[in-house]
This record gives sequence, C-alpha cells and structure tokens, in this order.
Amino acid sequence: MYELIKRDGAARRGRLHTVHGVIETPVFMNVGTVAAIKGAVSTADLEQIGTQVELSNTYHLHVRPGDQVIRKLGGLHRFMSWEKPILTDSGGFQVFSLAGLRRIKEEGVYFHSHIDGKKIFMGPEESMRIQSNLASTIAMAFDECPSSVADREYMEKSVARTTRWLERCKREMDRLNSLPDTINRRQLLFGINQGGVYEDIRIRHAEEIAAMDLDGYAVGGLAVGESHEEMYRILDAVVPHFPQDKPVYLMGVGTPANILEAVDRGVDFFDCVYPSRNGRHGHVYTKQGKRNLFNAKYELDERPIEEGCQCPACRRYSRAYIRHLLKAKEMLGMRLCVLHNLYFYNHLMEEIRQAIDEGSYKEYKKRTLESLQGGK
Repeated sequence: MYELIKRDGAARRGRLHTVHGVIETPVFMNVGTVAAIKGAVSTADLEQIGTQVELSNTYHLHVRPGDQVIRKLGGLHRFMSWEKPILTDSGGFQVFSLAGLRRIKEEGVYFHSHIDGKKIFMGPEESMRIQSNLASTIAMAFDECPSSVADREYMEKSVARTTRWLERCKREMDRLNSLPDTINRRQLLFGINQGGVYEDIRIRHAEEIAAMDLDGYAVGGLAVGESHEEMYRILDAVVPHFPQDKPVYLMGVGTPANILEAVDRGVDFFDCVYPSRNGRHGHVYTKQGKRNLFNAKYELDERPIEEGCQCPACRRYSRAYIRHLLKAKEMLGMRLCVLHNLYFYNHLMEEIRQAIDEGSYKEYKKRTLESLQGGK
C-alpha cells in the first residue's frame, strides 16, 4: 500500500508498505543486476550506507545461476542475505539492449543468451514465473522498450503489444500469488508506460494501464537516447495521468540533476547504474559536481572525496590515497569510490525527502542544482 504523506508542488513524499518493510519515497534503488553491486559491495555495506531497495535483473538471474536454483535456496533475499525490499526488472529492457540477439513475437521474445548463445524464450508468463521464483518484493511487468527514434507506426504497435503483455502479466501474477508453495505470495506488480517521445501515445497508454489498478506504475523507454529536455517534457505530460495513490517509478534515471527535476514532476522511484559504473572508473559525485580522481591535482590532496561526507571512504581516506589505489589498479580504490557514490545518492534522497517534508523543495532543488554545476 502506498501512503502519500505530503505534496510540495508536484513533488511527493510517501511511503510504500511492503512485505519486506517500508520504503520511504522518493527513493533511489541501488542496482545489483546479478544480485550484487559491481565494485565488491556487500549487502552489509548497503545497510551501512542507507540503502532502502536493491534492484536485480530477471533475465540475468534466469541465465545465471538460474531462477530455479535461487528458488531452491529460498528466494533472492535469502540467497544474497538482504532482508529489505528488492525490485526485479522484468527482462523487458534486454529486448532493447540485446537487439542483435532477439526476435519479438506476440507470444514473447526469443533470445540467444549473451553468455553462451543458448536459446531462451521469455514472455509475460515466463517473466512472472521467474520473478515469483526469485520472490522479489516488487516485480516489473514484461514490456518492450522501443528505441527512442522509432517511428510512430512502430511505436503504436509496440505499445499496444506491451498493454496486452501487461494484461497477461497481471493474470499470471494473480495466479502465482494464490499458490500455497509460492515463496512471496504478496509480491507487488508495477506496470510500465511506453511511447517514446510521443506525448499522445504516452498519455493514452498511461490511462489504459492506470485502469488496471496495479501496485505501481513506471515510465520506461526514457534515458535511451533522447535529450534531457525531451525526457522532462514527457514526464510533465504523462505523470499526471497515473493514479495519485500509487507510486511512480522512472526507470534507469539518472544523474543527480535528472533526479531533482523528476522529483519536481511527481516521480517517487529511481534506479541507475551511474553511481557504481562511474565509481569503478574513479569518477565520484559531490555536491560541487563530479570529480575525476585520476586527475593529477589530487596526487597530494589529503582531503576526503567530499568534506563533511559520512560515507565509509570519506570518514577515513584521502583523495590522494584513493587516487593511488586507482592508479595502481587496486580493487579497494574502485570499491571506495562505489561506496561513496551510492552513499551520495542515498543521502541525496534523504535530503530530498526532508525538503519536501519542510515544504522547501523548490528552494532546495535550485540551490543543489546550482552547487552541482561546480566540481571537475
């Protein structure tokens, strides 16, 4: 159940009550595609840096180690030793990202595994069964994520098929949640809005899926090549057409600035690989902008990555030391940067929630965006 606590303009402060605990929103979900955050980050680390939700991927866990294996081991929470909420992406994004390895049909998608070339079929029912085996807190509906440059005719056909797939997902999820041997019989289902940069297609699709009374709604198919301005335009158009008593999730987004702008348009959930991916390459986020710790100017810099930050890296280590680790290709350097970045994102969301609580979100957003224009 989603509880709307406060509004500040379109920004929303809420709570999603789940079988694995309460999620305070707006929230950033830390991405652990294969049940682990890249960068040698453990679930104990996630607890320490204030992570609320971990996100894993249906397709990747189906391929390796196999969802049946995880089911036999008690589900994803027990498998990775994480008690808080988990959201599993449906595998639908791989319809986009593995374009050279798949064929889309009405019944579903035929893949070739990116690991060994083995043939895989995944449709709405298969995605729901896999996610039920994983026993995540929130399951995402199986959809097609079309290219942002797809023409109108293709987009309309794709979105209509995604709607039909969503109906099949809902039926299968209801059936699975009714079975006595299902690990998580209170698994939630979020539907996904598609339509590229066509406002009318987006709005029509939002209205269609809103009528299905799902547990939450996501905006997919953005941050896949369109400009930030186009993304904000679509959010302005589509978010008001979702039920106001359900959470809204912007998939795969994004930079701190993207998050600040999207919260201001009513978005509650976010995920992105940027914090861990950039951290693994020595790029760290601060309130003064992003820093590249490989830069020579940090060679003798005894300050932490960000002064005042309470992450495990900043509490103990200097920029100079972390730069040395990165240059020496020591895994610890990568790990410390990833921990800092994830802490930064999680703490940013805490500040966002506080600003909405205080009714000062517009001022907070303006001040933070101005500050982010700094760093090098």
